[in-house]
Amino acid sequence: MKVHILDDWFDTLRGLPCFDLLADHDVTVWTDHEPDPAALAARLVDADCVVLFRERTRVTRDLVERLPNLRLISQRGVWPHVDVDACTDAGVLLCSNKGADGANYAAAELTFALILAAMRQLPQQMTSAKAGGWQMGVGRTLRGRTLGLYGYGRIGRVVADYARAFGMEVVWWASEAGRARALADGETVAPSRAAFFAESDVVSLHLRLTPETRGIVTADDLANMGPKSVLVNTSRAGLIAPGALLDGLNADRPGMAAIDVFDSEPLRDPADPLLAHPNLIATPHIGFVTEDEFDKQFADVFAQVNAYAEGAPIHMVNPAVYGQ
Repeated sequence: MKVHILDDWFDTLRGLPCFDLLADHDVTVWTDHEPDPAALAARLVDADCVVLFRERTRVTRDLVERLPNLRLISQRGVWPHVDVDACTDAGVLLCSNKGADGANYAAAELTFALILAAMRQLPQQMTSAKAGGWQMGVGRTLRGRTLGLYGYGRIGRVVADYARAFGMEVVWWASEAGRARALADGETVAPSRAAFFAESDVVSLHLRLTPETRGIVTADDLANMGPKSVLVNTSRAGLIAPGALLDGLNADRPGMAAIDVFDSEPLRDPADPLLAHPNLIATPHIGFVTEDEFDKQFADVFAQVNAYAEGAPIHMVNPAVYGQ
């Protein structure tokens, strides 16, 4: 098949073991991001299969209708960026291993790195030192402080292990079912949503972005956070109500945010009011950006391509289109 891989910005995949899985296909790798549907369609006009690099490119009805040869989209994880109905109408199969085994340790590690960076003012201290200003302020110790984890899933549980190794207390909030699982596992669940946000020194979000979780963290939630608290988000920007984080930072609730995700990506405007906020620490969506994690994730993605080529597709999101 003619397989096009989108948004491999650093041309990483060709150097990983998983790329050998595509040896029997005609593969084109695109190392830049093309946001214009017409220009993107021109690139992909001969594609039988498009491989998505997580959520870097939106697959709209307009794009799908411009690709008459397209039969398969292969990716990993959830698919809020893909118009599944449009794919179904066009006879395009979407395959995605949503329930992949194992935690994303890369994302968990970055989460804890951001917690440390925020609490110890690491970016600011580094900037001050390099500018000849030496120390610029006084950070805070993690031991004895409370980490609130929103979402009782695999990544959150790994972050909890890291926090306990640093002597932090861990408290949870989640859906009713998630809270029940946490309690059954002997974990501490906050007595209320308001108490969770008010009593946590650090709140870290670990939820999938779905229609039900979009905007689940509200302005009222952030208003309950203390003026020295930190909000960490390495999951998805859409979990926070539009504009609420910027408004919260302007009101010192939370006092600081450390985030890896934005509503619009890639975000290249240094004057963006959120990105430029003095109380924001930011990384450019690198939670999963390690060679190890790429090889693990794209082994699944490429296996889906081969399964389709062999007539036995796996991880089908819209199976009704197969065979059309």
